This record gives sequence, structure tokens and C-alpha cells, in this order.
Amino acid sequence: MESDRQTESVTWLELSVSCDSEAVEPVSELLARYGYNGGVAIEPPIIPGEDGPEYQYDPARPVTVRTYLALDDSAEETRARIEQGLWLLGMIRPVGPLQVRQIEEEDWANAWKRYYSIQRIGARIVIVPSWLDYQPLPNDLVVRLDPGMAFGTGLHPTTQLCLIELERHVAPGMHVLDLGCGSGILSIAAARLGAARVLALDTDPIAVAATRANVALNDMTDRIIVAEGSLGRGASLGHWLHPKTDSHAALPPLLPVSLPNETLLPFDLIVANIIARVLVEVAPDFVVALRPGGILISSGIVADREPDVVAAYAAVGLEAVSRRQDGDWVALVHRKL
Repeated sequence: MESDRQTESVTWLELSVSCDSEAVEPVSELLARYGYNGGVAIEPPIIPGEDGPEYQYDPARPVTVRTYLALDDSAEETRARIEQGLWLLGMIRPVGPLQVRQIEEEDWANAWKRYYSIQRIGARIVIVPSWLDYQPLPNDLVVRLDPGMAFGTGLHPTTQLCLIELERHVAPGMHVLDLGCGSGILSIAAARLGAARVLALDTDPIAVAATRANVALNDMTDRIIVAEGSLGRGASLGHWLHPKTDSHAALPPLLPVSLPNETLLPFDLIVANIIARVLVEVAPDFVVALRPGGILISSGIVADREPDVVAAYAAVGLEAVSRRQDGDWVALVHRKL
């Protein structure tokens, strides 16, 4: 019976949508929720480099996000749910209509791979899709990713801002917390930059699975701990696309996960690429989790919400160090006194 199933030709639906760069992450997460194996492909608008395989990202053109569904009895209902989610996201950022086309198994197998390229971010970090060959230049720090689960592929401005700040602030031997780890790109980059131990946390089990796979791909399982959970009050908020509304009267422990054999507290550096609402909520927990002099890098902050985050950090005694902005998105660096 199993052998018969394996020889069947499967028909797939390719679902694609165009959106601006700042909508890539939420659109990707929506498609990953329904797509086969959580797989999402991102076709960035690129300008080929003059030398080597690197490309530049063209922010003036829209990005195409794709996923794939098996054409079965539930496909039409799934497509309708995706369209509804895209309509809601389109109320916030420019998101185009859902495009659908039918393809056969042999066309689908590697279709998503052609939409990814090598990206250089900051001075030393190079993001390399797992199936591409890349010969590192002197001082390159290569992060290999399988973007089949596209959470933090390096395309979104907030991810890029965090990578640039990690280059500036990670020092050898640090203990680092990556809160809202997504694909694990920031955890792996921190380890490549010299962090001795990294704890990668996310409340989304799909993101946790993606991070574990990418950590293994980069041979970092001995330095990066991956777990489902959050920091303090963050554990009661749920995933940001479908936040919980429970009362915070009974707060969870600081780190609601089991760590093998040791604790990483306090952290020398925390990087949190989430959203302003969550950053404001967990501001007191950042202070508890950081050592004196520890660094907090936070992003996922729309410029209009920056004053809320700044005020929350000031209220708990975090010292502002620097800010960096890309379009409508802001990254902040603070220090615990």
C-alpha cells in the first residue's frame, strides 16, 4: 500500500502573493501555517552583483512569497483561509491578491529553491541557502539556512538591523539570549561572532523546529540551546499573530523551559526581534535577565511605536546606547546599568 502511494503523481497548488518588504515576515508566517511542511519561498527583488554570487536587495520593488498545497479535498478551504488572512494583513501593509496555479510533483520538488540567493549583511555576515556553494572570503562569517521555513531569512529590515548590531556588540565568550528566534539566524550569527552559549526561545513550535534544523545545519548544537518558551511575562502573550488575552495576574517563571545541566543566567546580551507590544511587556524581565552592563538589542519596532518602547525601557532603568532605522523599522540598543 505504501509503495503504491509513493508512485502516485501528486498535483500541487502554488500560492503566491506580492507584498512590500515590511510585510514579508507576517505574510510568510501566514503561508507557513498552511503550506506543506510549513514551507515558504521568498522571491526577493534583486540586483545581481558585479562580482561573485552576492546580490543587492531592491527595496523599491515588491517581494513575492510562495507556498505549496497538495490538491486534495481540503485545498479550497485552506485557500479561502489564506485569502482571509491576507486581506487582514492588507489592512496594515500593501499586500497583493493571492495568485494560484496548478503544478505537478516533478515541477514542485525544487521549485522554491530558485527564489533564494546569497546575502551579505553588515561587514562580515553572509547568509547562504543550504543548497548553494559559497567560498568564504577572509573574515566572512557564514550562516547557512534552509529557508523552507521562512522565519527570519535575512530579508526583512528588522533582521538585518539586528545582525548589524550583533556584529557591533557580541564579544567572545558571551552568554546570549535570542528571544523570538524564528529561523535561528540571529542565534547562529551570535555564535559565529564568538558567543560561547546561546539560548534560542520562541513561542511558535514551527519556529522552534526551524531553528533546531538550522542550528544542526551549522554544526552549532553544542553551543545553541533551542526551546519553546519566552521570557517572564512574554510566556503569557502567545504568538504575536494570535495573542492571548489572559490576565497576567499569575506570571510564569523567568525562563519557562528546562535547560540541560546549567543555566545561562544572567545574560551578557539579549537580542529580541519581536514587536513593540511584547517588548514593552517584557521590559522588566530584560532587566532581571541581564547582568550589570549587559546589552539589549531590540527590533521589530515600527517607528510610530518607538516612543512606547523607549518609555518602557527608561521606566525600568535601561540606558539608551544607540538606535538604527531602516524605512519604517527601528532597532534600539540599551544597556543595563
